[in-house]
Amino acid sequence: MSIATKAVLASLVATLAFPASAETLRWARAGDALTLDPHSQNEGPSHTIRHQMYEPLIIRDTTGAFEAALATDWAPSADDPNVWVFNLREGVKFHDGADFTAEDVVFSFERAKQPNSDMKELIGSIVEVRAVDDYTIEMVTDGPNPILPSNLTNLFIMDKDWTEANNTVDVQDFEGGEITYATTNTNGTGPYRLVSREPDVKTVMSRNDDYWGRDQFPMEVTEIVYTPIQNAATRVAALLSGEVNFLQDMPVQDLARVDSADGLVVKQAPQNRVIFFGMNQGPDDIEADNVDGANPLADVRVRKAMSMAINRDAIQQVVMRGQSQPAGMIAPPFVNGWTEAMDNESSTDVEAAKALLADAGYADGFSIRLDCPNDRYINDEAICQSAVGMLGQIGITVNLDAKPKAQHFPLITDGQTDFYMLGWGVPTYDSEYIFNFLVHGRESDIGTWNGTGFDSDDLDTKIK
Repeated sequence: MSIATKAVLASLVATLAFPASAETLRWARAGDALTLDPHSQNEGPSHTIRHQMYEPLIIRDTTGAFEAALATDWAPSADDPNVWVFNLREGVKFHDGADFTAEDVVFSFERAKQPNSDMKELIGSIVEVRAVDDYTIEMVTDGPNPILPSNLTNLFIMDKDWTEANNTVDVQDFEGGEITYATTNTNGTGPYRLVSREPDVKTVMSRNDDYWGRDQFPMEVTEIVYTPIQNAATRVAALLSGEVNFLQDMPVQDLARVDSADGLVVKQAPQNRVIFFGMNQGPDDIEADNVDGANPLADVRVRKAMSMAINRDAIQQVVMRGQSQPAGMIAPPFVNGWTEAMDNESSTDVEAAKALLADAGYADGFSIRLDCPNDRYINDEAICQSAVGMLGQIGITVNLDAKPKAQHFPLITDGQTDFYMLGWGVPTYDSEYIFNFLVHGRESDIGTWNGTGFDSDDLDTKIK
């Protein structure tokens, strides 16, 4: 695996303090959605908010099983293994009252394949999406693709006419700082409509009483008020005071206190995500270090030494208070492609790590910048701070640069960071998702999150 240092698998913690009579859900977590444009950013919190207003063809239930959304059924064509046939749900309305039809699906998939779309890797195997009639579509792939449905659960459908009327056919250039109508406005088919949006302040949604699935899904909540609260102590205080009644990314140090509070219930489950450190091993020289004319990260001995210096057990017990699991590979155990034999993390050995550095020519160490988000993952900055001290024990001086995810993520996708933290979930439950985004050499439509500089023509051919 090209990512040399893996960190931890964090737990997702949701805390609920919701009176039975309440109709407004006051929801908070550390960071905001990066954008409301359905095809711009493939990022968990952004998807979570958009899922309230937009819908894909297929969703997953709480067990991970497929469930029909805007498509009622789907199957490979009996006549051609390279064609999937989807029957669409009839009688569905967009929030502005327009009918949902196959035309909107074709348009949405074409839009999602644009260069600025962060969703294009998910549908890279699709050659064509064509409408057979108003409620039937065919997806033509470049070869038999049995896992295609797994890639569609976050591919949201937009109203073609609304998008064209509001001059937002082109996907937002997020990295360029572009703001379009679709970044702060929505017109989906989902259970909630957008009322107002103040990025990084508050997003308000109201129940869609015309929602097609109102009789199938619980919709007692009439209003959702989402508020990003970056500071952990402030988030917990807001929960305890009743200012919010649903809190994600609960600080692990506050779990026991919150769980013992009257009227509060803590729910926990393993998260489909691995947190890791990426290292740019590709170029001959890098910008983030103090080594002239060389790239220490290009030497596998250096990467191995850094991995051996990271005490995953200490992070698990001290930083994460037991709410994580050391990982030896990026795929979580319930993802297709995970094997117990490969999930074997490096043992912490400071002296052996020092010896490896010396053997690589860095007996005196070196300095390097570590880029880290501070509002995306549970204790993300704290994990990075721990790594700073651990790497310091083997002579590597790490200069930590922590910033909000909206500023951090473009560093990776633009190739402007040499040493960084990233968390990677696998919503498709198949390791193809990891290979397409993180391992394949960086090209315009694949490998867009490969910040490691790893590039192998042979492996790229196998991935495709």
